[in-house]
Amino acid sequence: MIPLEALMPFALASLLLALAPGPDNLFVLTQSALGGRLAGFAVTLGLCTGLLVHTSAVAFGVAAIFQVSALAFTLLKLIGAGYLIYLAWQAWRAPAAALQGGGSAASLAKLYRRGILMNVTNPKVSIFFLAFLPQFADPVRGPLWLQIVLLGAVFIVATIVVFGGVACLAGSLGSWLGRTPRAQLVLNRLAGTLFLGLALKLATARR
Repeated sequence: MIPLEALMPFALASLLLALAPGPDNLFVLTQSALGGRLAGFAVTLGLCTGLLVHTSAVAFGVAAIFQVSALAFTLLKLIGAGYLIYLAWQAWRAPAAALQGGGSAASLAKLYRRGILMNVTNPKVSIFFLAFLPQFADPVRGPLWLQIVLLGAVFIVATIVVFGGVACLAGSLGSWLGRTPRAQLVLNRLAGTLFLGLALKLATARR
């Protein structure tokens, strides 16, 4: 098994990577500002569920497909970009309070599924995991797949810590800004613009 002295640098690197601005933490920030802390936590759990999928893909060799197959990479990223465009359209057409009050079980479940789709349909995450996780695995320590799963779990914990903090801060800010219908409308428009930008970035991504 991986010794603690090897896990600690990986955990630190994972925290720093989670802190770096990217589509996932921007997604958490936006949803938290629109729907509150619980909405941000739901999205975070969805994103981390997606990371479980990517970790499994690396552990069992599936992620390599997106590294070697241009068709598979392109198809998945276009699905992801299309979904983000759909979210942008929803945000732009929403009335002032439509995206607020994400505290019901149904809305939280929807946000959880949204986080999963957001993460799973980004092939660059699989390729990143394929390049990053094996650097901290060593065949002399035992089965590589088991080490990859452990490393993925550590990365997910780091992500929950960082994204949970983002959800708390953005949720508080969103609650303050959302006291007036005009501020809510501005948040909706900003969210739509951000989703559209993320869609464009994903659609033009290269392996």
